[in-house]
Amino acid sequence: MDPGVLAFFIALFASLMLTVPVRALALRVGMVDLPGPRKMHLQPIPLLGGVAMYIAVVLAILFAFHGPARAQIVGILVGATLLAAVGIMDDRGLLHHQIKLFLAMPLAAVILLLCGIHAQVFSVLVGGRTGDILDAGLTVAWVVGITASFSILDHMDGLCAGIAAMASIFFAMIAYLNGQTLVTVLAAAVLGAATGFLRWNFKPAKIFMGDGGAMFLGYLMATLGLKLRVENASQLSGWLAPLLILGVTIFDTTLVTISRSRRGFLPFTTPGKDHTAHRLANLGLGQRGAVLMLYVLGAFGGGVAVAIGYLSTRGALYVGLAAIAVILAGVFYLERAPYEKQSRKTAPAA
Repeated sequence: MDPGVLAFFIALFASLMLTVPVRALALRVGMVDLPGPRKMHLQPIPLLGGVAMYIAVVLAILFAFHGPARAQIVGILVGATLLAAVGIMDDRGLLHHQIKLFLAMPLAAVILLLCGIHAQVFSVLVGGRTGDILDAGLTVAWVVGITASFSILDHMDGLCAGIAAMASIFFAMIAYLNGQTLVTVLAAAVLGAATGFLRWNFKPAKIFMGDGGAMFLGYLMATLGLKLRVENASQLSGWLAPLLILGVTIFDTTLVTISRSRRGFLPFTTPGKDHTAHRLANLGLGQRGAVLMLYVLGAFGGGVAVAIGYLSTRGALYVGLAAIAVILAGVFYLERAPYEKQSRKTAPAA
């Protein structure tokens, strides 16, 4: 059986089965998310769903991947374990929320750098030692940014897991077409784990993934973006593909950053119901409709990422400029959509 297919089914089955006992464990130890002014749910919901996805991904990789890049797999799993653990401690209230943003996420990025996983942008544009240093900085910024974006994306039933699953489909597809076994297996494992979890997390959710799960998924998405290579395509196409695949979460982070900054709030420390999904729901789509709409947009971005590999540099440039225009137009439109105003206080972002 193809390693990617095997990884998907192992992770899918493990996630489906493990979520039930993990939910029971969360209830037993009191790891629940209580209702509140910035929450969408009205009853306490168990957390720790990220534990089931974490175990599912690890099992899938151990049983399905037998390639030569074992050192990189170990490094990826070490960083993923670090962020999952820090996220669980944050869910438990044992850590200040800024530790994950300013310490844990950069440290996980450094682990990737030590394993030879890094951006390859400035090394192409500038070259030499300067290019390598700039790429290292870009790697840290990318990992922190994407991980944080998934952390704040987990604010509506089925949203974070569904967006991760959708992105994984296209990471796996492009990697398979380009002969990248590690990326294919890792993306397939995330797809299986997130899809299995969605059985229990889609509205009405019976369990939440918690920040441990959201950071875990975000870190793996960032890693897949760094590892993805588009052979026989322009360099620009290769750089744009991960951005397009992760376009939904990048758009949402851009929206809340601009919106909150304009209102005098700190974007990542001020919770509120002002995300893309909240605004779409308030425009008449409802919660399920808003989540499904973002799934569709994620699929569209992924489809463009596949197609861009067949374009020239000029064509890829036009696609990139169009994507920027769409993001700005979307922010301009949704900024005027109704949302619930938040109070001026500092708390873990959502």
